[in-house]
Amino acid sequence: MADHATCTWIGASGKQYTYYIWPRHPNINAGELGNYIYSKKNNLGQWVPVYIGQGDLSVRCTKSHHQIQCIDRAGATNVHVHLNAREQDRIAEEQDLLRRYTNAYAPSGCNIKKGG
Repeated sequence: MADHATCTWIGASGKQYTYYIWPRHPNINAGELGNYIYSKKNNLGQWVPVYIGQGDLSVRCTKSHHQIQCIDRAGATNVHVHLNAREQDRIAEEQDLLRRYTNAYAPSGCNIKKGG
């Protein structure tokens, strides 16, 4: 992943998280656990989160994601990812980011209560 551009996302706590920027549906090895942010750029060229989640990146960053239709409707152009093997850390990071980026908690048109 080190050959990709990065983006730093800041959680509600002020903690910074560095993610690698990939085009949609990257080829990721099965069992690669981590956090991800489906995103798009706004009119100012800044990244805007569409959907924030965690889990097996080989499943969550593909066309088979359980909320892919909502992610598509929200206009995500890229997926930002980073490896994070410890589930407790992934969940804490996901929650920290979701507290700051409440618009990404559930993409428009989705009837879900929590992130990916």
